[in-house]
Amino acid sequence: MLSRDPFRLLITPTGIDKGKLHVHQLLIVDQNAEVVQGNLRPSAETWLHIPIVEETGADVVLHTHSSWNTLASLTPAPAFQISGFEMLKGLSGVTTHEHRETIPILENSQDIPALSRVLRQTLRDQPEVHAVLLRGHGLYTWGCDIFEAQRHLEVLEFLFELTWRGRNLEA
Repeated sequence: MLSRDPFRLLITPTGIDKGKLHVHQLLIVDQNAEVVQGNLRPSAETWLHIPIVEETGADVVLHTHSSWNTLASLTPAPAFQISGFEMLKGLSGVTTHEHRETIPILENSQDIPALSRVLRQTLRDQPEVHAVLLRGHGLYTWGCDIFEAQRHLEVLEFLFELTWRGRNLEA
C-alpha cells in the first residue's frame, strides 16, 4: 500500500515470473484496479487484494499457491481451523497456544468481481482473521508491513503442514 488517499496499491503484473520480477515491472493501481503507473497488465486477483487492504488496514498482501495451503483449502468445511500449537503466537495479536485460528475458505470463482464482494463481506464479518483460503487455489495473508505479512505466511504454512501431517497420524 503506497497511499490510502488517494488509494495507490503497488502490485505485480500478470504473467511475470515473480522470482525474476524487476522493480520497473511493478504497477501502481487505484481502488478500481486501474493502472496509474506502469505499462503492464495487473492480475485479475488485484480485485482480491483491494478489499483486503481496505477492510483490514493492511499495507502488504501476500498470495501463494503451496501444496499445504491448497490441501487446507480442500477441507469440506467453510473454514480451516488450527489450534494447540505454540507457533500460533507468531500471528499478530495471538498470545497463547490455546488460540483457535479459523481461516475462512471461499469458493473459488472466475467471476472475480463477485468473489471480491464475498471476500469483502467475509472480512467484515470476521475482522479477526489473519488469512483467507480460496478452495483449490491458495492462500491470501497480510500484515502492516512486509515483515509481518511474511511472518504470517511462514507461520501459516508451517501450521498447515503440521495439521495435515497430524491428521494422517490419527488415521
